[in-house]
Amino acid sequence: MNLADSERMAGVLEEAGYSCATEASDANVIIYNTCSIRDKAEQKVYSALGKQAKRKRQHMGDLKLVVAGCVAAQEGAALLRRVPELDLVMGPHHANRIGELLEQVDLGAQVVAVEPVMIPEDIAVPRRDSALSAWVNVIHGCNERCTYCVVPNTRGVEQSRAPDAIRREILALGEAGYREVTLLGQNVDAYGRDLPGAAADGSGRRAWTFTDLLHHVHDAPGIRRIRFATSHPRYFTERLIRACAELPKMCEFFHVPFQSGDNDILRQMKRGYTHQRYRRITDSIRRHMPDASISGDAIVGFPGETEEQFEATCELVREVGFDRVNTAAYSPRPATPAAEWDNQVADLLKMDRLNRLNRIVNEVAEERAQRFIGRPLEVLVEGPNPKVAGQAMGRSRHNKLVFFDGDGGALTGELVTVFVDRVHAYSLFGRRVA
Repeated sequence: MNLADSERMAGVLEEAGYSCATEASDANVIIYNTCSIRDKAEQKVYSALGKQAKRKRQHMGDLKLVVAGCVAAQEGAALLRRVPELDLVMGPHHANRIGELLEQVDLGAQVVAVEPVMIPEDIAVPRRDSALSAWVNVIHGCNERCTYCVVPNTRGVEQSRAPDAIRREILALGEAGYREVTLLGQNVDAYGRDLPGAAADGSGRRAWTFTDLLHHVHDAPGIRRIRFATSHPRYFTERLIRACAELPKMCEFFHVPFQSGDNDILRQMKRGYTHQRYRRITDSIRRHMPDASISGDAIVGFPGETEEQFEATCELVREVGFDRVNTAAYSPRPATPAAEWDNQVADLLKMDRLNRLNRIVNEVAEERAQRFIGRPLEVLVEGPNPKVAGQAMGRSRHNKLVFFDGDGGALTGELVTVFVDRVHAYSLFGRRVA
């Protein structure tokens, strides 16, 4: 989501006449697009701002400093008191307004734009970092109220984009030569909940669900692969899995965060499902798409977590057989209920559990990767391997990085077949075949 927001802001600025500087020291405008999911990311922002604030004091008038994204939405005007050199503080839902907000700065104002707004359909073209794969927002915001999560406070309520607007964007991407799109939302399964109408088939469903959207955009010419993120187990449906199995452009990859393997912790997190429900989802994916990659997110050290509850998370990782798990130690965030609880887990214990879980995650991923040895895979070539001369790199439909001997520059954008003869936990190696 942050990468997509950055591309939107860059697109707006280029339309306004700005160009991209390769070095921050050469820039007239520096934008920090921030994440506040965990405290560590937030602290990196303040460290970076300190260096640029010093530069601005030395060269007054030559530099505009902007903090965008979730830290901006979380802190608001308090950021100006902490870093007086800032010119603009703007929440993620104001990304497509950055041009007009900087015009206000040019008039001599310090600007804070973090209030909730309805996000209009973007008219700017994002300056995309890839010429092959594109992010496409389908829904902004989140209506969930997980007790550990700051996102609803920083990204606002759910706002689904119109299905025809999404389709037009994907059609344009196909015409421009893009081969792959990733549909984005904090909770893509919530797509359409705020759109009017009911399904014409009398099923009682909404007029638009995320599954309906997949059918609506699937036939875009030129687009060869479609992915999506992020899903929520509470709303993940069998109908969605069947659609992914039936639609040939849908990649065999699902990112479904589980956060914990213990039902009491999940209840305290207000996640709205049990670990049994999560297992039924992964079993259904494997039933319809046996080869699919499944990734998830896990939090260790949530307030009150016992050793037995932590072990339940480890057991879930072993049982499901994830291809990847993004792990994190619980980090108290401002204005979230769990941050105020008095049963916080000690930092040393959290880090010990995180290290232990990571070892299990890596072992499981290594074991799961073995299924690719001796198989041909379709790979979308992304370019040369920057670390190994004469080697190309790309990505399989399972979202695995694949490396093989070849001219990555000449093959960029091509779909090639690679026979896999060696695997690591998170990458595959092989040779190109006809």
